[in-house]
Amino acid sequence: MFSMVFLRIVLNFIVGFIVVMVVMPKSIQFLKKLKFGQVEREEGLASHKAKGGTPTMGGIVFILASIVVVYVLNFSFFQNPYVNLLTFAFLGFGLIGFLDDYLIVVRKTNEGLKPIYKYALQSVAAIAFYLLAKYFIPDFNSMITIPLLHMEVDLGWLYPVLVYFMFTAGSNAVNLTDGLDGLATGLSITATSVFVIFAIMNKNYEIAIYAMVIVGALLGFMYFNYHPARIFMGDTGSLALGGVLAALAVLTHQELLFILIGGVFLIETLSVIIQVVSFKTRGKRVFKMAPIHHHFEMLGWSEQQVVISFWFLGFICGIISIVLGVM
Repeated sequence: MFSMVFLRIVLNFIVGFIVVMVVMPKSIQFLKKLKFGQVEREEGLASHKAKGGTPTMGGIVFILASIVVVYVLNFSFFQNPYVNLLTFAFLGFGLIGFLDDYLIVVRKTNEGLKPIYKYALQSVAAIAFYLLAKYFIPDFNSMITIPLLHMEVDLGWLYPVLVYFMFTAGSNAVNLTDGLDGLATGLSITATSVFVIFAIMNKNYEIAIYAMVIVGALLGFMYFNYHPARIFMGDTGSLALGGVLAALAVLTHQELLFILIGGVFLIETLSVIIQVVSFKTRGKRVFKMAPIHHHFEMLGWSEQQVVISFWFLGFICGIISIVLGVM
């Protein structure tokens, strides 16, 4: 039984990888033709100015590739509520990012959706996910697992609040992290792979297959996104990844470990919060630039050094999460 499931997981992974590898070159040419290029911030690092004009919105490719592969290779998934909820989160948050990216490339400025509008749309998507999960998943409840203690706690009305913040904070965290070539892509590959393991442990093989397709698609995307990047995922990709990672955490019952699995995303977000609070209250900056990956660049680290170091930290967070989850 499991050997067949394993073969399906591997097959879906391979097809997801191949589809992105085949489709991406044409997609890059198409986006260049449309002049959908990256618009760098005026206050950004001088070394990043050369990235201006690099095609963005690459997230469209790995989002659509993942969804198409999942449903074409696994036709029965059309009626699976777990799979459909993952698609809702992946596509829903991706659409929010697409709107933001589209406004940026059309206006040729770094200002897309106003933050209040973006957050409002993220909030609607988060609330909708919770309501859909509650309606379509029979055993969906407000219980969370506490790692190591082997305890389950009923959060009651606090659970939907937790889910809400998982989605809004998670999507924004990946978005903030997506500032260096391949950084968010690599961290998302690791985080998604961790959820593949948790899904297999829960014997929810549909979730494992879906997550593994995403891993394959992201590996294909990485070929074009690593330094020097030929394409960026844009908010389309980063918000979608944050949304689907939050969905994976909820559906695999790893709400608390989500914090550790996305440890680097959390660090990036905290660096921005600390920087803003410090500057507004004391008039001083804690970091040379936030998010923190830019701080290390300004210390003299190369972009690749920062990315690989952060990948390694993300990998360690993933390993610790798995250990805590199985103990």
